[in-house]
Amino acid sequence: MNTGTVTEELQHPTAKELLEQAKLTRLAYNGSDGLPRVIPIGFFWNGAEIVICTATTAPKVRALSHRPDVALTIDVGDTPATARSLLIRGLASVQIVDGVPDEYIAGARKVMDEDAVAEFEPAVRGMYPQMARISITPRWARLYDFGAGRLPTFLATLAANAQSGPSSDAD
Repeated sequence: MNTGTVTEELQHPTAKELLEQAKLTRLAYNGSDGLPRVIPIGFFWNGAEIVICTATTAPKVRALSHRPDVALTIDVGDTPATARSLLIRGLASVQIVDGVPDEYIAGARKVMDEDAVAEFEPAVRGMYPQMARISITPRWARLYDFGAGRLPTFLATLAANAQSGPSSDAD
């Protein structure tokens, strides 16, 4: 998938909504033992990268430093009419930064009201002298909006074939 196609997919209004408003993503990566992992984690979209912040001692920090290929899914909705998913594959870059990155606090704002953030921010700044800032650059993206008919190709083909009815060779 070329960069223009990735950008186009991520600029779709539904994709932008998921990136800006969803509370969690599921991050898939290969652990230090080479085995796959999937974890739910908070995130922040800065318009070009998905940013995840964590403790410098978190196992994913070492794993992503050696195996930076990742996949993410952001999904919402619990019925066929409301189900929407944004799938992303990309490359993770790990930076150890002093203090707490602003993206960590911005991500927290998606799940906390301002009073809770006002308590959370000084506590977290006191807890983390450093954090790992993991930025994920999308290299492939696909948005599915099942209620709007934006389906995986194989499923759209299956549905179209089912609507046209069974083929008859008995003429």
